[in-house]
Amino acid sequence: MSRYVPLISSGTAGPLGVLHLPRLWQKASLEAQGKLHPDYHGIGAGYDAMVLAALNISESAASEFIQTKPSYTQFEAWIKTQPGVKLDNATIYKNNAAILGYIHDDATRRSILSGCGLPDDGSVNPGAVDLNNLDDWATFHREVLS
Repeated sequence: MSRYVPLISSGTAGPLGVLHLPRLWQKASLEAQGKLHPDYHGIGAGYDAMVLAALNISESAASEFIQTKPSYTQFEAWIKTQPGVKLDNATIYKNNAAILGYIHDDATRRSILSGCGLPDDGSVNPGAVDLNNLDDWATFHREVLS
């Protein structure tokens, strides 16, 4: 069975405008089917936990719903029905700013850049979204294309 590297960026939003939510859905959906690459977590700490907490959605409820194999738009529709969900503009803005403003620690940055064959000389945007994209692409290349 194939295991997939998630290639939806944390910098991507769906119709609700919530950054990282499409990636969370993809990773959790792949994990639920036993198809997520072993270097990744379905719903884990970091951005996954940040987004669900911001929206006031429990990780267990999201994980349980993902087991029903929803499409992305079905996942967003389900989120809108959850008691206490926070989808106001201020919540979404704060979440998105936190996603875009997150910077990895020095060791993580160095590790990702090294794995991509890039120097750690300040020439690469240090934002975690961009570094994570590089890491995903390098993993995809190594596992699928080379």
